[in-house]
Amino acid sequence: MKMGELFKLSFRSLQSNLLRSFLTMLGIMIGVATVIAMISIGQGTNEQVASQIQSLGSNLITITASSAGSSGSGGSGSGMLKLTDADPLSRIDTVRYVAPVTQANAQFKNGKNVTSTSVTGTTPSYADIKSWETDIGRFFTEDEVTDKAKVVVLGATTAENLFGKAGFDAIGSIVNINNVPFRVIGVLKAKGSSGSLDQDDTAIAPISTVQSRLMSGSSRNGLRHILVEAKSPDAMQSTIALIEYTMRQSHKLGSAEDDFKVQSQEDVLSSAESVTKTLTLFLGGIAAISLLVGGIGIMNIMLVSVTERTREIGTRKAIGAREGAILSQFLVESVTLAVLGGIAGVLLGFGGSKLVGHFMSIQTAVSLNSVLLAVIFSGCIGMVFGVFPARKAARLDPIEALRYE
Repeated sequence: MKMGELFKLSFRSLQSNLLRSFLTMLGIMIGVATVIAMISIGQGTNEQVASQIQSLGSNLITITASSAGSSGSGGSGSGMLKLTDADPLSRIDTVRYVAPVTQANAQFKNGKNVTSTSVTGTTPSYADIKSWETDIGRFFTEDEVTDKAKVVVLGATTAENLFGKAGFDAIGSIVNINNVPFRVIGVLKAKGSSGSLDQDDTAIAPISTVQSRLMSGSSRNGLRHILVEAKSPDAMQSTIALIEYTMRQSHKLGSAEDDFKVQSQEDVLSSAESVTKTLTLFLGGIAAISLLVGGIGIMNIMLVSVTERTREIGTRKAIGAREGAILSQFLVESVTLAVLGGIAGVLLGFGGSKLVGHFMSIQTAVSLNSVLLAVIFSGCIGMVFGVFPARKAARLDPIEALRYE
């Protein structure tokens, strides 16, 4: 029997029981839709994270505190980064910029307008490293850091929350940050949202002012991290080695373990990709179980179909149909069910991922490879789970089949 005739018979059989065919495909549809949605969200998130990290520059190095070295012997590591750690780093030949960073959550008030956000305490080099530009006004200077000046640069969202859309009113105005008066000297250019995080809902002030006016206790002396920008990508490895040596000397660690961590953008990107891939594989495994259940559903329905069509099979065999033709017919029906379910699942998964991306403000990406893989995998499931019912139909005894009621 020709393949075209087999497909005609298969579609005719499926059309005769549309509801049952749909319910049979449902398991495959859900499985494929879940696979497509999970892969799409995983790939999109990975691309988004990679884009955000790379946008910070390929030469960026981040130093964070670690408590490992504080308990080691032979050293006096404090397990805390301090402002004094930044000065020796700026003297490394391969370093372009160094910016110590601390953060404090604060309440901002301008008359009746109130908003809460984090204040980043840092130095002017921070703007160069993070590519922050002011839309109006200016960034603070090194002299203002030294003088502990009570000046602040607002993010676009923070400025809008406090002054409305007329951001020009902000420059020169006084805002109370945790009841401490600060003069607004600039408003940053908008960068937009990053997932659920609004990058423009921020404020930046001299690190000396933030530590002395907005922080208390031991946190007043500590840093969140230190950002370092190397002069070129080629100098990254040597710069990291020099940073580690300089930090160990500054902390007088001796033979003790490092009480700090040094990470390049590549390290951060690699870690983010690893987490995303692991999560995607885990969710994909769950979705594969749905496909397996869908395959079992196809096998069950095909067995029911064989039983219902026993007399039809007997008649066909009696007039000369061979076992191969009967087996091919039922196998094609099974594969057709699975592939149609797979295609419907792809469309459902694509739509679902777009909805999730829209409502959760995350990026999604559906690749052609994942679509083709899902449809091919669906067809394979239909073939694997359709073999047993097809063989059962092909091996029916024609005389017994004609007697079947």
